[in-house]
Amino acid sequence: MPFLRYWAREEDRLIALAGFLGGLLLTVFGAYTRQGFSGWLVMLPVTGMAALELMRRTRPVWTVCLGGLFFVATIFIGTNLAAMVMYTDLLYAGVLYGSRRMSTILHLTGGGTTLVLSTLMLMYGTVGQALMVAAFSALLFLVPVWTADLLRATRERADTERLRAEQTALLAELDRREAVVEERARMARELHDVVANHLSAIAIHATGAQSLAKRQQRDEADPLLATMAVIRENSVQGLAEMRRMIGLLRARDESSYVAPRLDALDTLLAQLTAAGAATGLAFEAEVEGERGELSAPLELAAYRIVQESLTNALKHAAPGVVRLRLTYGQDSVAIAVDSLHHAGGRAKLPSARTGLVGMGERAELLGGTFEAGADGNWWRVRAELPRELKDTGPAPVGAARTTGERVVGEFR
Repeated sequence: MPFLRYWAREEDRLIALAGFLGGLLLTVFGAYTRQGFSGWLVMLPVTGMAALELMRRTRPVWTVCLGGLFFVATIFIGTNLAAMVMYTDLLYAGVLYGSRRMSTILHLTGGGTTLVLSTLMLMYGTVGQALMVAAFSALLFLVPVWTADLLRATRERADTERLRAEQTALLAELDRREAVVEERARMARELHDVVANHLSAIAIHATGAQSLAKRQQRDEADPLLATMAVIRENSVQGLAEMRRMIGLLRARDESSYVAPRLDALDTLLAQLTAAGAATGLAFEAEVEGERGELSAPLELAAYRIVQESLTNALKHAAPGVVRLRLTYGQDSVAIAVDSLHHAGGRAKLPSARTGLVGMGERAELLGGTFEAGADGNWWRVRAELPRELKDTGPAPVGAARTTGERVVGEFR
């Protein structure tokens, strides 16, 4: 990442500057071993070490090799603590940012240097002096290498675990997608074997009933013929839509699915008008405002809410006019459906009220509102869908609730 690389360069500059200023301060106050050289000559190895700190990440091999030369120089010219500390940091960086081979070499050379120096001191000095040299040499040559090696191993384990976690997440996602595909295929089979076959049987029987009526030479104005025609047309259209849904469930690419749009409302109203003629129902539609551009989810939700509302009116409304009003506002689309209500009576067909819940969920998913219920002798459906989609999260359980004759579901 650019920020991390920038911060790494700044960190190296800060280390180099701190080392140089520390060495300069020690030199000014004479805090170094004197070998007869000028104090400012002692600053040469310190300056070289500080310059190498700028390349500690990018050129670890060169910095360690040249740093060793500057370390030898500071021993002969005058030992400066800042130069020694910077040399340990170069060893640390060589293991952390260098290759595995570099780490092995520094382990061997550090261990060999410690062994040689402590052996020489044991030969020409005392045991105590040999132990002090061994401890100092280990602190100088081995501890930075061990520390960097431990940190590098920890980072590599962390990278390995992160890669393993990513692979596990990828496998889990693949399993999830495969499970979704299998479930969709199962749903497609169930819809095809049960619902689609029933719709097909209804269409066949309706066609047979029409043929039988014609053989009986019934009058073309006979309500039975009109009813059979409506049953056949609706079952054929339902079968076609069911097949499109089955194809959508089985297809991995959903781009081929064409969702219903509000342009198809005229066809829907014509079908419902034909179907409701025998029961005394008429359907009227009114559109207000400029439609403009509507998103596909909004058009689908609006169409399904209108379709479900008008279908419910066909099944449950008393004879009369069912009025649909679409209002295209600047920020939202409002849907209003009014139909005569069987006040105190029983509905024509039984209902599980799942359609009302479904309409409320469609409105909620778009961040809109929905309400349906009896108002005197009228059953009113109101929905408002925003033009701009809102992320409202999962639909609340039981968002639509039944209270006597009134079903209210308000979604925000």
